[in-house]
Amino acid sequence: MSDSKRRVLPFTAVVGLEQLKLALILNGINPRIGGVLVSGPKGTGKTTIVRAFASLLPKVTVVEGCRFACSPDNEDLLCAECSARVERGEELSIIERKMRVVNLPLSTTEDRLIGALDIEQVLQEGIQALKPGILAEANQNVLYVDEVNLLPDHLVDDLLDAAATKVNVIEREGISLSHASDFILIGTMNPEEGELRPQLLDRFPLHVSVGGSHTIEGRMTLVRRNLEFERDSDAFAEKWREAQEALKQQIIGARELLPDVKLPESNLRAIAMACDALEVDGVRPDIIISKVAITNAAFEGRTEVNVSDMQLGAQLALSHRTRRGGLLEPPSPEDIDLAITKAAEVAKASDKRKSPTEVPASEEETGRRMSGGQFGRGARYAESGMSGGKKKLRRK
Repeated sequence: MSDSKRRVLPFTAVVGLEQLKLALILNGINPRIGGVLVSGPKGTGKTTIVRAFASLLPKVTVVEGCRFACSPDNEDLLCAECSARVERGEELSIIERKMRVVNLPLSTTEDRLIGALDIEQVLQEGIQALKPGILAEANQNVLYVDEVNLLPDHLVDDLLDAAATKVNVIEREGISLSHASDFILIGTMNPEEGELRPQLLDRFPLHVSVGGSHTIEGRMTLVRRNLEFERDSDAFAEKWREAQEALKQQIIGARELLPDVKLPESNLRAIAMACDALEVDGVRPDIIISKVAITNAAFEGRTEVNVSDMQLGAQLALSHRTRRGGLLEPPSPEDIDLAITKAAEVAKASDKRKSPTEVPASEEETGRRMSGGQFGRGARYAESGMSGGKKKLRRK
């Protein structure tokens, strides 16, 4: 273990930040979730917890010797070098390696981010003239951007392209080269220093807002652990080794259980109905909520998603997303829970019909609408405004 690793505070020793810890753990179990944005004032432990997360990251399979860490499981995204080896009939050697956190500094240049290309050498030697950038290093890893809201716009555009397509394309003088760049995107920001562009904000699947709301005892515990860690980091790491190992094993078990977790049709319908009622933009939130719900069920050792899983997924996926084309602020936590709960009740009642041709009860009999397309349009959580996600009901 390197010195830098020994000096990282153990993940399980971090005081508080429980929702953020869970969001990171879920990404560790299921990297397909895609990442998390952490917002909060300075001094709340945002960077500390992300660095501590590195010790829990799972192993991934890569092509041995590949400069772009190609995944052998996806031949369509193999780099030019690996593709050429396959075409020549060579068998790609495969190894397992641990995922790691790759930092994207604010001072990064565009060439450092996407990679530098020597045109003269490309014409003579091909892709070997490409010097991999940070997006190459980030493939099958975690890409961490501290103070992401301060990232220059031209770098944001490059990052958005890679995040959306999972591919990094380098184009210079009519020459185009590409390689896979599939990463978990983790960003931290202080809202007091500026907001994020909506395009980048939407690329963060999950969002957690942290604050300095520790109790007196909590603050004392935090200081005590930091002093103990600084005094003897090795002894402190040993003290927390058992807790760290237990969490690692729980993550490994959850990854193994993940393929067996079922999302019942009624729960999927409830997610869609709730997102429709809350008037979220697009269907990306529906997909993310479903992934988080399935992953949380696996983390808790269950093989079926329940309402609590869906509520957690919705809280993490919707708290940073504007709605109705940007006209409405993100929904409040109370509105999200209410929407999921009511949608689950309606979807479950619909599933209990005796036959597909049975006519559902009328609105007068049930007191509620059964149509998913119109579900909850008159409810308070669908009438959010600019003040805390709530708006007074219109008078009739």
